[in-house]
Amino acid sequence: MWRGAARALRREWWAPGRPCSKGGGAASAPRSAPSCWNCGGQGAPAGGDRLFCPACRALQPPSPEPDFFRLMDCAPSFTVDVRNLQRRYQELQRLVHPDNFSQKSQTERDFSEQHSTLVNEAYKTLRTPMSRGLYLLKLRGLEISEGTDTNVDMQFLGEIMEVNEKLEGAESQAETREIEALVKDKQKELTEDVSQAFEQGDLQKAKELLGKMKYFVNLEEKVKLKKTPS
Repeated sequence: MWRGAARALRREWWAPGRPCSKGGGAASAPRSAPSCWNCGGQGAPAGGDRLFCPACRALQPPSPEPDFFRLMDCAPSFTVDVRNLQRRYQELQRLVHPDNFSQKSQTERDFSEQHSTLVNEAYKTLRTPMSRGLYLLKLRGLEISEGTDTNVDMQFLGEIMEVNEKLEGAESQAETREIEALVKDKQKELTEDVSQAFEQGDLQKAKELLGKMKYFVNLEEKVKLKKTPS
């Protein structure tokens, strides 16, 4: 019965959800830019401005294989300066926002839409420890498959079920806030452990810890729903 309940919990909590750096790794390797689609001129030099052609200033297409860390001017690291990340996000959106290209060619308007979407996705991915960690694993060829968590032990699942039951039974804001504080403490602890695992190059350990972190991310969402007046 217990194992059946644990399996049911895994299915529920691993259902697909809605989805800079200070040290911790070198910047992504520079890539050579292709020729400008508009004037045929040479693209920006390595490390330069790859958004616009240096000759005609036409907006260039996004990379077919974007690197979110490179795009957001971050080192590929689990440790991120969120304020710098936000500044970079705002800077890029000012440059590529579709409103700036309403009088441009259809090609540039299309590129603007693509860039804006890509910048949003990159910012959303890198700003939270969970999604940032998963993205780092993906860059290194490791992924946590949706719907599976074979490395999570039964004792841990028991702890999650206990917290979940307490949350469901909470009848006051004080009880809910107490559970919220517990979840935040666990998230902080796991974030520190994941950071250490990445620093030590232990990707399997990072993967295991991120698997556990996902449960607390879901608990965090449940706490928010509990606090929201119906």
